[in-house]
Amino acid sequence: MKTVTFDSPTQGTISYTDKKRGLWWMSALYPLFPITGLVLHGLTGIELMLLVPMVAAYICVPLFDYLLGEDLSNPPEEVVAQLEQDRYYSRLLYLAVPLHFITFFAAVYWIVTQDLSMAGYLILAVGAGMTSGLGINTGHELGHKTDPLSRLMAKIVLAVPGYGHFCLEHNAGHHRHVATPEDTASSKMGENIYAFALREIPGGFKRAWQLEKVRLQRKGKSMWSPSNELLQSYAITAVIQISLLIAFGWMLLPFLIIHNFLAWWQLTSANYIEHYGLLREKKANGSYERCQPHHSWNSNHVFSNLLLYHLERHSDHHAHPTRHYQSLRNFEDVPALPNGYFGAYLMAYCPPIWFAVMNPRLLNLQHIQGDLSKVNILPGKREAMEQKYASLVAA
Repeated sequence: MKTVTFDSPTQGTISYTDKKRGLWWMSALYPLFPITGLVLHGLTGIELMLLVPMVAAYICVPLFDYLLGEDLSNPPEEVVAQLEQDRYYSRLLYLAVPLHFITFFAAVYWIVTQDLSMAGYLILAVGAGMTSGLGINTGHELGHKTDPLSRLMAKIVLAVPGYGHFCLEHNAGHHRHVATPEDTASSKMGENIYAFALREIPGGFKRAWQLEKVRLQRKGKSMWSPSNELLQSYAITAVIQISLLIAFGWMLLPFLIIHNFLAWWQLTSANYIEHYGLLREKKANGSYERCQPHHSWNSNHVFSNLLLYHLERHSDHHAHPTRHYQSLRNFEDVPALPNGYFGAYLMAYCPPIWFAVMNPRLLNLQHIQGDLSKVNILPGKREAMEQKYASLVAA
């Protein structure tokens, strides 16, 4: 473990050791985990072994989050600058990029070389897609950096799931409009995840293209210019996936469609749980208050955060988007999810459970305290929410 220090004129020497420093390898190497399903299938011949990575993600990870609990510690602010200059953390991000490609191509290889049943084919396509959804998380962390290498690596890794518009849409769109009714990537109280997906996925594409059009027009360039950052990543996707179709035929087409959609679905799942029902106050001039930590649902659960580059410390991320993953902080009295993201996804996929758990939790937040005027609520659902939660709604 490495210790960083800061000599404070008032507090003396401040020392900090990131106890999770060696454990961040879990985030970097996690993209390779689905290959365990291929290995187990190869060793046993049992197609159900292809399910092992998904079972581990959606059953074991929430269980470990429950058993290991939360980490509420923060690095001292005095050492954050040194912590963020440590290249070790960025190298782990760069390492993850080729690993996403390795897993994707390993899944393709298994599809074309193994005599899989329809069920086995579908299981592998779904698992590969969910893993490539992790690539969007890697691209998310890289895309918030300002150095050219990180931005390039973000475009490359986002090419695996064909989501090259993500960085622009996320940084210039979602972060600007987060926790407002205008944001397609912020879910509303009373909106289930399936209805949310129908507006979030196409809404993200549309907003990204609008933003890129404006950016290029300011530079006097066409939308179809080589400078179009969306097309740069899409081009990599097209080369890879069209080449695979040419090499192996149409048998891969269903795999690629399922793979791409499930990767997008992973992002939709994260967006759904991260800001559910939260609302920034609208000021008299029509603008919204600055995004604060209480405008995002947070999770300090140890295990899943170690798999996701601290993505679940989302409250600090949105309040301070340039802050690096290793220095993201916990805040008191912020909206808290009952489990890490994988456990929250399972709840979201069953809307009655999600609403039963999260609606009371939302209304009981310290800054809301039952006041539905402070909630981003689905249009047409307000009266129903007032009646259903009459005991929680402020008079």
